[in-house]
Amino acid sequence: STMEETDREAVATAVQRVAGMLQRPDQLDKVEQYRRREARKKASVEARLKVQSWINLSVCGCQVMSRALNLTGNEELKNNLHITCREVAVFEYFKIISFKLFLNNSYSHSPALFLVLLFSFPEIVRETHDLIERGELLQAHRKLMDLECSRDNLMYEQYRMDSKNTHDMNLIHTYFGDMQKLSEELAKQLWMVVQRSLVTVRRDPTLLVSVVRIIEREEKIDRRMLDRKKQTGFIPPGRPKKWKEKMFNILERTVSTRIEGTQADTRESDKMWLVRHLEIIRKYVLDDLLVAKTLLDQCFPPHYDIFNRLLNMYHQALATRMQELAAEDLEANEIVSLLSWVLNTYTSAEMMGNSELSPEVDVNSLDDLISQNVVDQLLSKYMSTLTSNIIGWLRKALETDKKDWIKETEPEADQDGYYQTTLPAIVFQMFEQNLQVAAQINEDLKTKVLILCLQQMNSFLTRYKDEAQLYKEDHLKNRQYPQCYVQYMIAVINNCQTFKESIISLKRKYLKSDMEDTLSISHANMDAILDIIAKEGCSSLLDEVFMDLEPHLNELMTKKWLMGSNAVGTICVTVEDYFNDFAKIKKPYKKTMTLEAHRRVVVEYIRAIMLKRISFKNAEERKEGAERMIKEAEQFRFLFKKLAAGSGEDTEGLCDIIEAIAEVIKLTDPSLLYLEVSTLVSKYPDIRDDHIAALLTVRGDASRDMKQTIIETLDQGPSQPNPNYVPIFKEITVPTLTVPKLLK
Repeated sequence: STMEETDREAVATAVQRVAGMLQRPDQLDKVEQYRRREARKKASVEARLKVQSWINLSVCGCQVMSRALNLTGNEELKNNLHITCREVAVFEYFKIISFKLFLNNSYSHSPALFLVLLFSFPEIVRETHDLIERGELLQAHRKLMDLECSRDNLMYEQYRMDSKNTHDMNLIHTYFGDMQKLSEELAKQLWMVVQRSLVTVRRDPTLLVSVVRIIEREEKIDRRMLDRKKQTGFIPPGRPKKWKEKMFNILERTVSTRIEGTQADTRESDKMWLVRHLEIIRKYVLDDLLVAKTLLDQCFPPHYDIFNRLLNMYHQALATRMQELAAEDLEANEIVSLLSWVLNTYTSAEMMGNSELSPEVDVNSLDDLISQNVVDQLLSKYMSTLTSNIIGWLRKALETDKKDWIKETEPEADQDGYYQTTLPAIVFQMFEQNLQVAAQINEDLKTKVLILCLQQMNSFLTRYKDEAQLYKEDHLKNRQYPQCYVQYMIAVINNCQTFKESIISLKRKYLKSDMEDTLSISHANMDAILDIIAKEGCSSLLDEVFMDLEPHLNELMTKKWLMGSNAVGTICVTVEDYFNDFAKIKKPYKKTMTLEAHRRVVVEYIRAIMLKRISFKNAEERKEGAERMIKEAEQFRFLFKKLAAGSGEDTEGLCDIIEAIAEVIKLTDPSLLYLEVSTLVSKYPDIRDDHIAALLTVRGDASRDMKQTIIETLDQGPSQPNPNYVPIFKEITVPTLTVPKLLK
């Protein structure tokens, strides 16, 4: 039969081949080797035959299914059969191509391994997927590499055999489609680990090391595939994967997200939002870099330079974030927080200058987080915002203070009992706060803010002066109101002294000595305004006193006075009563005030004499009037000595003038009158002729000729005034002769 013939032919061929192999005696030693080689060939042929029979069966099955498709009437069943048929057809057609390559011996690698992979591919995909899910990434990657290697080699063989046959190439690609999904699945796991690398490195450094090893393997394969492309023009789909580059991109995104994600609040929900945001950033960045330096560095190969790469990423992310913040519509205090952080905190020991980060981090070589141009813009915005804020704050402070001036309760006193209002404290506390804030940024800004504060203080003091003047004018319209006018005017005067001291202290604390000259003019100007406010304040208080004294001053040098009125007693009591309040005025002003009061009392007393309200009729009246004047001068002397207690000021000379005038009036011998008057004039050279005429009129016994002679003779006489004498008569006007007549 045909079978027997075939067997005989086969045996004959075999005998012939064996005879060919064993032609020399030494070839007998290799019999075992030949036998093994032939066995391998036989196994290979059997395998091919087996695969061929599988293919035949599959094709046959597809044909049966195709016929069934045409016969069935059920549409759903028809669709399902159609899809199944298509999938089987693709799978089988792919196996035909693979087998074609296999049969042609084009497949240059282990044929057995190829067949195992080819037919158990779906199962290997499942296993790899399970490994990924279980987190056994290294093993999963090993299997993925084997699968990719098979596909890539198969494609390469197809490319070599027929590079233009894209149809067959696509089929291989489709068959291995699940493998692409596996690669993506694995990558997803890797990137999750990379994203959490700073946490993972503390909890499970081995996992991170595995991820880095996988990335390194992929980099190696990328390089090999690119080399082969250069030689052959072929590169498998999806290559190069560039997983190392992707890893760095993921790290960069993670760092950016970490920085951006630290803003928990907005200005609406929390006024301190920016301070909190910046503090969280500082803490996170420092913690992350310390972990990166101590732990992360050990998980990566040195050529990754992971710490420096991360440092650069953090710096870039921070620069981006700071530029975004700088572009926002920031308030003055927020600008300071931002600049202070950018210019100082960032490079300080609390952050990049931390000793544990050195020597890897050198703060001197770090680029600026925001450009000098942006810094200047922010500072300029800060200064203009601050200027309008300070103007607003000062205006508000003065308005609030003015409300206190009309209260029905006395102002507060300081620890020494001097009346004051809170105005200087509020103003300088505000200046201090802004200077401390500016000092956080740099010296230059601090100086600018100090100059700004003092400039605004200058304008403010002018307004303060005007308001004090208005206060006085309003009071004069109705002296019953405000109830505590005197006490609040004292507080205004005292505030001037406090302002002076505060300006000095502020300059001493915040101004470099070499800058002193730039502010000396403005300082002198402020001192001058403060002195005017205080002086006008004191003057208005004395006006208060003398308005109350007016009826009593009008009694002086009248008939009633001569007959024993107690006008001077009342004057002294009233002055002393006012000075109980004036004791609450601070030293320099109180001293001036006492002197001025003393002077004004004496001036008013002398004015009363010069008004010629009385003309003594005889020596008896002159004696009585003169003694009364001497006694009253002594009363004044005693009062003002008491009021000036401790000031060390000699004010007795003022009362001496009254006594000197009294001596002229008291004189009994008219022939000595010229001598007495000339002594008076030599002591007080500002006495005018009309003063002497008025004085002689009060004396009541000098004729017109006598007055004329004395006045003419005096003009030639020498004068010897006391060097400390402050002219007093020039303030005193004498009414002309017609005035008394009109009054009558």
